[in-house]
Formats: sequence, C-alpha cells, structure tokens
Amino acid sequence: MNPDDRICYCYGVTMRKLVSFARRTKPKRPSQMSECLGAGTGCGWCIPFLIKLAHDPDAFHVADMTPDEYAAHRKQYINTHQPRNRFEGGEAPS
Repeated sequence: MNPDDRICYCYGVTMRKLVSFARRTKPKRPSQMSECLGAGTGCGWCIPFLIKLAHDPDAFHVADMTPDEYAAHRKQYINTHQPRNRFEGGEAPS
C-alpha cells in the first residue's frame, strides 16, 4: 500500500497521516492513535494495524496487501459481523 492509501475507512485517515502522527506523538498506548482524526473509533477494522503502527511507525506496512485487497478484507470483516477489534491485544490480519 502507498502512504496516501486509507487505513481507517470510517474516517478517511491515510497511512501517511497515521505514520506522521505516531512519529510526532510517540504514543505511550496504542489507543492514543485514535487521537489522529478518530482512527479506530468506527467499525474497528483498522485497530490491529493501528496497534502495529503505534509500536513502530518506521517499520509499518500492511501485510503486502493492495488497497483493493485491504478494502475487500474490511468489507468481509463488516459483512460477517465479527466481534469488533479492540485496542487491548490482537494481531493484525494478514
């Protein structure tokens, strides 16, 4: 995925904004990533990615997914009514 691709679809937050936020603020808790334009407070799909990004913004990537694959996985997450991702624990889907 490219820096200007969205990570949080609910609020349209791009990878570039999230990486810049994490580098600038150095969040002590992954949940602080939600302070970046509300990322992670909608459907919850992006929370596992926000957790990884908070821990190491310089090494962050989205499991070699294309933007279309990322969007398709999110759509499946929503359509199957999976339990909402939470900031406490959890790994990013691959």
